[in-house]
Amino acid sequence: MELLVIIIILALAFDYINGFHDAANSIATIVSTKVLTPFQAVLWAALFNFVAFFIAKYIIGGFGIANTVSKTVIEEYITLPIILSGVVASIIWNLYTWWKGIPSSSSHTLIGGFAGAAIMANGFGAIQTSIILKIIAFIFLAPLIGMVVAFGFTLLVLHICRRMHPHTAEYWFKKLQLVSSALFSIGHGLNDSQKVMGIIAAAMIAAHSEGLGMGINSINDLPNWVAFSCFTAISLGTMSGGWKIVKTMGTKITKVTPLEGVIAETAGAFTLYLTEFLKIPVSTTHTITGAIIGVGATKRLSAVRWGVTRNLMTAWVLTIPVSALLAAIVYLVVSLFL
Repeated sequence: MELLVIIIILALAFDYINGFHDAANSIATIVSTKVLTPFQAVLWAALFNFVAFFIAKYIIGGFGIANTVSKTVIEEYITLPIILSGVVASIIWNLYTWWKGIPSSSSHTLIGGFAGAAIMANGFGAIQTSIILKIIAFIFLAPLIGMVVAFGFTLLVLHICRRMHPHTAEYWFKKLQLVSSALFSIGHGLNDSQKVMGIIAAAMIAAHSEGLGMGINSINDLPNWVAFSCFTAISLGTMSGGWKIVKTMGTKITKVTPLEGVIAETAGAFTLYLTEFLKIPVSTTHTITGAIIGVGATKRLSAVRWGVTRNLMTAWVLTIPVSALLAAIVYLVVSLFL
């Protein structure tokens, strides 16, 4: 029971870190365009992170992404030490990438850590290969979808607004950026909070097989306080900000105007809502980066700093294997004591 409680606390701590690590996703463009101050922006994003809880529970009617994450490892191989190792490794990698200002995926960190510990304990037969491959595919598909939608949307908006006075256009797009940022923050909350819910659900299912009091039969039995806690933790984390990553996302990829901020956030939100419908956990970091590249490419390809983008993509590809390796090492240490 003590180990289960520790896992839940660490998972919520990871969710909090995820919030300030990924705050940049929701606020980078709205801060760089000076529509809101950094403090106002994180409050705005945190509010809509939390609104996502009510949308998931009362409008969507379920937590499909959490279910997908909980099934990353085959149920019979899930144990509390495996989950503990995965969460600890994920926290280590998230803090390291935040310290370095690298906008890596918190989602893929968590999934890679969970899978890596299970592989170390039981071999590759312990993971659901089809789910892992689907998640890996969307490392590339999510930013690509965001980029294509943003590119097309930019061309459409420029055509519609071609006769509008530049000052009038900037005024209205600054107002609209509040809406687009809120939409993206809702998508962030829907997507990222559920991943931690999935990990906690897996821990409680494993606890049930060991006859512990807090155990559950399936994710359908997950108590309401788990979802509420996860959405609260990520909202509080977002309020803490992640200023190093904000700088990378908001200024280093391409120069972003209010018009481009609206389009990038709207395209990113569309992609997140699509993957929520498909029940596929994706990276909000990858999604918004692809969208920012898409709006930058409409000006000219040289407007995108491809060197920065290449470094980001390298971090994306490395996140799952590095997190898995870290989790494997942590599991070896944990297994000495448990």
